[in-house]
Amino acid sequence: MNTKFKEKIKTEQGYYILADVSLAKAEHVLKFGDVFAMLDNYGSIRRFGFEQEGIFYDGTRFVSKKILKIGTKYPLLLNAAANEEDEHLIIDFTNPDFETENGSLIKRGTLHFLRSIFLCDTSCYERICITNHGIENIGFSLNIEIEADYEDIFEVRGIKREKRGAYNDPIITDKDVIHSYTGLDNITRVTKFSFDQPATSIKANKVIFQLQLEPNHTKEIYFTISCRYEHTAVSLPAWSVAHNKIREKCTDLKAGRCTIETSNNQFNHWITRSTSDLFMLLTETNYGLYPYAGIPWFNTIFGRDGLITAMETLWIYPDISKGVLCYLAAHQAKKSDPLHEAEPGKILHEQRKSEMANLGEVPFGQYYGSIDSTPLFLMLAGMYYQRTADIEFITHLWPCLEAALNWMKQYGDMDNDDFLEYHRKERVGLVQQGWKDSDDSIFHKDGSLAQAPISLCEVQGYAYQAKIQMAHLARALDKIEMADSLESQAAKLKEQFNRMFWLEDLGTYALALDGRKQPCAVQTSNPGHCLFSGIASESAAEKISRLLTDDAFFSGWGIRTVADGELRYNPMSYHNGSIWPHDNALIATGMSRYGYKEESIKILKSFFDASKFVDFRLPELFCGFKRRKGEGPTLYPVACNPQAWASASVFMLLQACLGLEIDCKNNLIFFNNPILPESLHETKITDLRVGNSIIDIILHCHYNDVGINITKKQGDIEVLIRK
Repeated sequence: MNTKFKEKIKTEQGYYILADVSLAKAEHVLKFGDVFAMLDNYGSIRRFGFEQEGIFYDGTRFVSKKILKIGTKYPLLLNAAANEEDEHLIIDFTNPDFETENGSLIKRGTLHFLRSIFLCDTSCYERICITNHGIENIGFSLNIEIEADYEDIFEVRGIKREKRGAYNDPIITDKDVIHSYTGLDNITRVTKFSFDQPATSIKANKVIFQLQLEPNHTKEIYFTISCRYEHTAVSLPAWSVAHNKIREKCTDLKAGRCTIETSNNQFNHWITRSTSDLFMLLTETNYGLYPYAGIPWFNTIFGRDGLITAMETLWIYPDISKGVLCYLAAHQAKKSDPLHEAEPGKILHEQRKSEMANLGEVPFGQYYGSIDSTPLFLMLAGMYYQRTADIEFITHLWPCLEAALNWMKQYGDMDNDDFLEYHRKERVGLVQQGWKDSDDSIFHKDGSLAQAPISLCEVQGYAYQAKIQMAHLARALDKIEMADSLESQAAKLKEQFNRMFWLEDLGTYALALDGRKQPCAVQTSNPGHCLFSGIASESAAEKISRLLTDDAFFSGWGIRTVADGELRYNPMSYHNGSIWPHDNALIATGMSRYGYKEESIKILKSFFDASKFVDFRLPELFCGFKRRKGEGPTLYPVACNPQAWASASVFMLLQACLGLEIDCKNNLIFFNNPILPESLHETKITDLRVGNSIIDIILHCHYNDVGINITKKQGDIEVLIRK
């Protein structure tokens, strides 16, 4: 690609993900901890312009090529599929027609290859089983081509670096090839390709096995790729031991969560796929479980993404929320650092460990440039307490909660107008610091970009709900005066917000107020989050619910981020007309809060329909084109897939329709005016834990109503239905 073009993209659009070719090639994703692999249907990694394929560790590509050939020919694919837990990829392929060295013709379909691949710790394990189904001995070569380019994830995304580190001479034995690279950060990254038996020929970039197979005989080759840093000891367990470890991890993750099963098999597939993707992205940290944001671009800690994913899954799996709160509390900013947008009490936006982050070529090593992570942190703490009544944990967390609250007052509100606002401190940071963080996402009616400092409408809602939740926690800790003050502040903020942000002529709230306190008078999905937080007035909620489910917003596949007809509307953009599952889940929950259940159902049904066209794995986003009969949604070319808050959206959408609310302190489960789509005749919620109680519930869908039966109850728990 033209270097000047790359530099122009970088200069004008910040951390844009470059796409000069389609990046839709990689078919399969595997992840374990900080390692993920993107592989094609053959289990290979190829360099045909599909730049995101590879094995990545800590934001660096440790393997850039891994291709298996039969002699000089590619095999013929029979089948490729991950198991139900998305932890293990199984590929069946066979040989093409080929001629052996002695001149014999081997017909296609004679040799069967079974390739099994999974990740464990920082290594990729592979087993290749080859069976001769012919009637004669067959001699052939199995060639494995390998490369390691050590590109930073931001290089893969399209940023051109002026200077890179040094590639070291490979180390080669009869069973190993070791590549390494010493970065400009003085860290040496090492990739070790190891085989369980000596190769016939082994070079830096190609390993060859000359094989002889008798009829009905099988040959196995075990192949391990370990990713590590120099001087870091890596103990590689045997293939079977490592495989058992990943199965045990999956079993442990499933323990303690409730399960959902419906009478609709396709809906069950959506739930199963979403659960598997969520578990894939969950990473065990020193502070508990944390959902990494998404693959390939965001396989790391993100504050906003983790907090919203935790909210989406709180009712079924509160351990995720506890892990997110613990991690973010431990990494809360302690001092001011303009380069990294840090201020005392502020909650982390993003954390990276790659070479470019270590060197400061990108500011995201420990980056705090989000206006909403801090109020979302406070919101989740209150929601977690309501779900679990874990007062001991809240007591432990309290100093961090107070520090976050103080940040909102001292740093988040720059001009003391009671609104949270942001502006970029340094040119290397993010221009826009809400969830729509594209450079061009906050604009006026005439298309001109809003000038900082910017007050986003949804962020004021988060701040409002943060004060409400903190008031509840303060009361639980007998801090009555503080609770009263916070409730008073919340009421004042709600009144002022509705006065300053409401646009009667548009029937919605302004996207934002700019630095001159002028409203961005455009119709966007952001006000839907104001329903989620409860800051919207009743009359505003009615108008916004109708607006967001009308044709300008609702494509048939969900609600667009920007209404069709706005000047910057573009259904193929990242934030100005596309459709995001998590955005819709929050909006549906907000609509449910105000009693607009039919609108919530409409959103749930649209995403259920969309899931059928994408193998039940909702991507980070898709394009906002109008739904066409018989066709699926139009995919966005560089979307993360899977993405945590997209995977988790089904659980919040279902909760929204059911109006499900859990009050653990009082051992109560509420269903507020529950409603389900007609396609779900029956829905079972099994092993729902509330404190020390466990309950199984079956919901039956009737015309305009839902019947609820309790089939198991252990402990003092009560279920109430509010109509």
